[in-house]
Amino acid sequence: MMMKLADLIEENVEEIAALDAVNGGKLFTLCKAIDIPGAARTLRYYAGAADKIHGTVLKMSKGLQGYTLREPIGVVGSIIPWNFPTTMFFMKAAPALAAGCTLVVKPAEQTPLSALYYAHLAKLAGIPDGVLNVVNGFGETAGAAISAHMDIDKVTFTGSTEVGRKIMAAAAASNLKPVSLELGGKSPLLIFDDADIDQAADIAFRGMFYNKGEICVASSRVYVQEGIYEKLVKKLVEKAKATVVGDPFDPQVNQGPQTDKKQFEKILSYIEHGKREGATLLTGGKHVGQKGYYIEPTIFTDVNEDMIITKEEIFGPVMSLMKFKTMEEAIKRANNTTYGLASGIITKNLNVANTVSRSIRAGVVWINCYTAFDVDCPYGGYKMSGFGRDFGLDALNQYLQIKSVVTPIHDSPWH
Repeated sequence: MMMKLADLIEENVEEIAALDAVNGGKLFTLCKAIDIPGAARTLRYYAGAADKIHGTVLKMSKGLQGYTLREPIGVVGSIIPWNFPTTMFFMKAAPALAAGCTLVVKPAEQTPLSALYYAHLAKLAGIPDGVLNVVNGFGETAGAAISAHMDIDKVTFTGSTEVGRKIMAAAAASNLKPVSLELGGKSPLLIFDDADIDQAADIAFRGMFYNKGEICVASSRVYVQEGIYEKLVKKLVEKAKATVVGDPFDPQVNQGPQTDKKQFEKILSYIEHGKREGATLLTGGKHVGQKGYYIEPTIFTDVNEDMIITKEEIFGPVMSLMKFKTMEEAIKRANNTTYGLASGIITKNLNVANTVSRSIRAGVVWINCYTAFDVDCPYGGYKMSGFGRDFGLDALNQYLQIKSVVTPIHDSPWH
């Protein structure tokens, strides 16, 4: 049934891509090329794992025979965000289904359309009624009800740290259900003097401005070693000024609108904070056009770790550029954050790459690349970026619990 659902998603890629573009301002071309096909791949990956869930045989120290079973945790509440509605839907649903769980999915109130369409396709694929359920509503009501419900056995959530705390509290106050949280980020990208300037500029720009900056792992804090700083700044400003902002259905457009008015106004308020705190606005920072929630790609320099734009997750197209001298300084500054979701390193020096990757406290470290996601690679955060992992077999295990079965062996010759 999961394989059939993957086939149906691919057959309806145009319609689903249009739903996500209309709902969230995402680029139609990227939804069609990346997000929707990625959902089908995720389903097939976990469908392939569904019949490979095994326990272990135990070597007991007494006259006992023992083994473990991995059993479905039960009913899963999945609360997903608005920035990647399709990706997040199946990042949670596919491993839960493969584990044998049933789900109640609450999409973000800003982007409910594709989730409803997936429920329709699930029925066409033969998934029984009650196995994959979509419930629309606001976080304060529907999300809170899922978190506190006594008959829900686990909650998985992607979103803000603030809401993650509320979900943990509700889970603890109800039936002590386990939770897994993928929360905010303020991810550092460290670019060393030996980096190829053009490659580094491409990686840094895509890492920050992909999906109009509405991405948890956005490389919003870019640290550049002083020897190449000026050259890299020039390249990034050129890229920002060349970016076409507009209609997400126009194939010539590089950046669509922010998801809604609230997010649009929040981003602009952070830009004003940056200017008031003394950061230098190199480019961008303004509303594009007379209507719609379009914001220019924005780059600040003369930024320090005490500024709000460096400490808080903006979730929009705003990059902070900072200069460093030594590797030790870069590591210290990169770790000077309450978050720990992702990070990046650009260098040709293997020793530098190894040292930095082991020193940064983050769930993902990308070397000479960024946003290099794969369904087989676990993804999740350190510190206030949450706990638990999506993707890979680690995600599958989050929806399973271990049962030990023990039988006495009387008159065993081995004991």
